[in-house]
Amino acid sequence: MTSAPGPDLATRRARIAVSALFLTNGALFANILPRYPEIKAALELDNIAYGVSVAAFPAGAIVAGLAAAVLIRRLGSARVAVVGTVLTSLGLLSAAVAPSALLFALALFLGGASDAITDVAQNAHGLRVQKRYGRSIINSFHAIWSIGAVLGGAMAAGAIALRIPVGIHLSISTAVFAIVALVALKFCLPGRDEETTTDAVADVPEIEGAVRRGVSPRTIWMLVALTLIAMAGAVAEDAGNTWATLYLSESLGAPAAIASLGFIALVGAQFIGRLLGDGLVDRFGQRAVARVGGLIAAVGMGFALAFPSVPGTIAGFAAVGFGIATLIPAAMHAADELPGLRHGVGLTVVSWLLRLGFLLSPPFVGFIAETVSLRAGLLVAPIAGLVAFALAGVLEKRPARG
Repeated sequence: MTSAPGPDLATRRARIAVSALFLTNGALFANILPRYPEIKAALELDNIAYGVSVAAFPAGAIVAGLAAAVLIRRLGSARVAVVGTVLTSLGLLSAAVAPSALLFALALFLGGASDAITDVAQNAHGLRVQKRYGRSIINSFHAIWSIGAVLGGAMAAGAIALRIPVGIHLSISTAVFAIVALVALKFCLPGRDEETTTDAVADVPEIEGAVRRGVSPRTIWMLVALTLIAMAGAVAEDAGNTWATLYLSESLGAPAAIASLGFIALVGAQFIGRLLGDGLVDRFGQRAVARVGGLIAAVGMGFALAFPSVPGTIAGFAAVGFGIATLIPAAMHAADELPGLRHGVGLTVVSWLLRLGFLLSPPFVGFIAETVSLRAGLLVAPIAGLVAFALAGVLEKRPARG
């Protein structure tokens, strides 16, 4: 029995190109996150103002996210992903050197809008490549995103240790990763996206059409529960993205270069969780993996907050990253297969609404931090883990057998 021929050279090159885009997307945002405390100090922001300003990034993503489908259909996913990457990098650079809180928030808003469109486009192009492979490779792209986040966080930690000004640091990362994205475009798949690929991204009229046709109450409940699971993953992840460096440096007195390790630990453990996730899901099912992951995040971060120390807190953020690694992909996969909805509608609704977690979490934690303490505000992470544990029953109990 002869084995089926593997993908051709152009397809293998396209996979590397999409991997480069995911790496770039993870690295860009991770370069600015560890520099947030000094930006906050330079702009003289209190915790509430800081939280509201940082929330501008997911706000931009929510506003622009549903425009991705139209742009992909008109311009192609590869071009949209690359142009979006360049615009995202410029938005983050502008945020790093913004002279006022208003301009800082505006730059993050524009960066978030570009990032949301980039995210959809690079996933759409990854699905094109996956179709040519004839097997699942999309999870490998998300694992590479996590590698990019670790790389970006390490670059930021190095820049902090070397006392490189944030403007110079972000200028370098912008130039490097914009060039990587532009080079990757040359090796992406040519031509326009197939209809089956772009159908995976629903836009506003399609969602409204699905609602008008009516869906069962059970489907609506499952969509709500899946959205909450995805939002739990987003809230827990944002605790590391927005507050880890600040908490370690201001509340626990860690040096700036050490404080950045909280974020790096989260995204590094998230990468490991995603790398192992497919095998665990194949063996135990999405429900069991999500429940155990939610408990790991809740217990790990809860213990770190109950007994605060620098090493324990870094380990706590690592537990959060590992625990939530599969939550958002699991919710998206289940939403895309809900009965009574056109293909792509459930996926788009969950993908869009989960960004509310990224939007609402920073100002909420900032308010708690300002009125009580940042340690109290970070309780959102273990609570999010418990929410995922409680709602995981809507996920598949056992993997489908071929």
